[in-house]
Amino acid sequence: MTSPLRSAAALALLVAAVALGGCGRKGPLEPPPDAPKTTVTKPDGTTEKKIVKPSRPFVLDGLLN
Repeated sequence: MTSPLRSAAALALLVAAVALGGCGRKGPLEPPPDAPKTTVTKPDGTTEKKIVKPSRPFVLDGLLN
């Protein structure tokens, strides 16, 4: 048999997990304000600033490629 204290603790843990799991905002990640940007010209003649993603090699890249 489970005690009421154990059931209450499990319920509190479940509520905390759901509450913390719902934190945040849906959508793409925001880049840092000082991220390096480059200007890209689209085929229709408009320009757009895009963030330059740094190349950071990973240890397992040789196995994955």
